[in-house]
Amino acid sequence: MQDLKIRNIVIVGGGTAGWMAASGLSKIFKDPEISFRLIESDEIATVGVGEATIPQIQYYNRLLDLDENDFIRKTNATFKLGIQFENWGRVGDSYIHPFLHYGQDMEGIHFHHFWLRYRRAGKAPPIDTYNLLALAARDQKFQRPDFSQPNSPLRQIAYAFHFDAGLYARYLRQLSEKQGVRRTEGKVVSVQQNSESGFVDSVTLDSGEVIAGDLFIDCTGFRGLLIEQTLGSGYEDWSHYLPCNRAVAATYQRDTAPLPYTRAVAKEAGWQWHIPLQSRTGSGYVFSSNFQGEDDAMESYKRDVEGPLLKDPYFLRFTTGMRKTPWNKNVVAIGLSSGFLEPLESTSIHLIQSSVARLMTNFPDKAFNQADIDYYNRRTRVEFEQIRDFLVLHYKATERDDTEFWNYCRTMDIPDTLKEKIAVFSENGRLYREDNEMFKEASWLAVFLGQNIMPKRYHPIADIISDQELDSRMNQLAQIIGNGARAMPTHQQFIDANCKADIA
Repeated sequence: MQDLKIRNIVIVGGGTAGWMAASGLSKIFKDPEISFRLIESDEIATVGVGEATIPQIQYYNRLLDLDENDFIRKTNATFKLGIQFENWGRVGDSYIHPFLHYGQDMEGIHFHHFWLRYRRAGKAPPIDTYNLLALAARDQKFQRPDFSQPNSPLRQIAYAFHFDAGLYARYLRQLSEKQGVRRTEGKVVSVQQNSESGFVDSVTLDSGEVIAGDLFIDCTGFRGLLIEQTLGSGYEDWSHYLPCNRAVAATYQRDTAPLPYTRAVAKEAGWQWHIPLQSRTGSGYVFSSNFQGEDDAMESYKRDVEGPLLKDPYFLRFTTGMRKTPWNKNVVAIGLSSGFLEPLESTSIHLIQSSVARLMTNFPDKAFNQADIDYYNRRTRVEFEQIRDFLVLHYKATERDDTEFWNYCRTMDIPDTLKEKIAVFSENGRLYREDNEMFKEASWLAVFLGQNIMPKRYHPIADIISDQELDSRMNQLAQIIGNGARAMPTHQQFIDANCKADIA
């Protein structure tokens, strides 16, 4: 009987993607007959743009049995409760997209319908009044969930991290090597394919060593050494919807306490991120070269850096979109080699995580069943398209007309799936989470309301309670949530007491 078991897994490329794949797969497949080999070169720099994450990364850290405080200390990390968007709807506007729902659902419908009714009556405070994490972020508070009080909003705290992506990769490398992953230093100079099937048989390094494998994971970044340069999988360009195609990035010194949220500040031809770590702030300006040259972009970036630069800024070039077949034959692309969606909502590391999880679920044997591969690719496309639509909303839902870039974004054509979401919400405030998409209703609500898309109506069920009852419920909720935020320690106090970084 033919032996179809995958025994040799070769990961080409390191960085966050390579070491996340190595650590996750080697943790699950504790089979001495399965070997993991990761090839990377110290001479090839990793991109390292994304140092911000979303709460789903906690699932990955738990899979790896990481000690969270140790992980934070070793990666210079801080906590993240959401993202503050500045100047997106209009210049001067600011709102927070928090990692938590608003208020409390009532009478079987979402809370925001009652808030919309309350607002129409002229009584509603800002929607953030009813979100624990939005209040905590603005007051620079943080704590982990407290399950000791059954009815406390402190039970519901969700959070992510800001961390140094290079230190995170190093941390995962140490873990992976303990789990049996073998690292090989070197550059791949050629790829050998089976003459009949076209499958990748082996890669040859600059040292002359030939490394064979059954399954290859391409983590070579934008180059797509195996998935594109070898197999020609094709790339679907989404620049029409997401026109930013450049970034200038660096780090700067910060003298104040780190914020428990990411800042995304809209600018003349894109937006600038500020990601606070314990010892510094990572920053970068994502912009469109169709509307601004690199020299002007560099000046714009430096103008909004809030401290002395710790290294020279560097440019990145990219094309938003995705690989047409991220799994092709016996090669699976993970990370930037599978596609790129700009880091506006901190999804890059999540897409690595979900790709690894999807590969685990659909792990092949040497027969490489095409139906499994097609399913993987279809689900990957759904996830990329759903995230794409959410990112496009930020650009489309603007009233800015002060630059050519924003005029383009405001008037551009958008995917039909997003048109429908905007139309439904604009009319009656309804939100639907389709096909278990990553961003839940509360996330869409934060951007819609934060960028001044206010529904004409609300759900009729919101009218079934009396004005007096609505007053009572809304006031009580605001008090409970506000008390919860006030009870939290500051972000800096929490870090100092639990997970101060090992790095100066």
